[in-house]
Amino acid sequence: GAHLLKEVDLHVHFPAGGVRKDGPSAGVAIVAALVSPLTGRLVRSDLAMTGEVTLRGLVLPVGGVRQKVLAAHRAGLTRVLLPAANEKDLHEVSAKVRDELSIVFVRSVDEALPLALLPACAEAAAAEEVGEEHTGRTQVDTTAEPQQGVLARSRL
Repeated sequence: GAHLLKEVDLHVHFPAGGVRKDGPSAGVAIVAALVSPLTGRLVRSDLAMTGEVTLRGLVLPVGGVRQKVLAAHRAGLTRVLLPAANEKDLHEVSAKVRDELSIVFVRSVDEALPLALLPACAEAAAAEEVGEEHTGRTQVDTTAEPQQGVLARSRL
């Protein structure tokens, strides 16, 4: 559980793959996917996220913001987490699409995780409402590319 994160550093390495430019944009999504089972909190199913993550947990800007936001919108997602440094790129997205999405800009993993993960008590309540057993399974919706070369460390 969450106590494990205080005692263990998690090092995940994605070796270089086929397409050089693919990968770093998925850093925030991968950190959320790793933290989710360690804390027992689900990743929001209405959320797209993108951002490269540094070793210290800073969220760096990415390319292709317009395409990523449009893909999230097209997929029916309602929330998008973007690196704060990409706020200037949002003008490339039509006002209609921007108005239909809740777009939040983050500077660090510490800002992103509370927005990306459901509260532990909310998951159990949601599972009870539909009469299902809460399994703690992770659901990740992201428009980011496959990851390469990420080394992420998060302390909660």
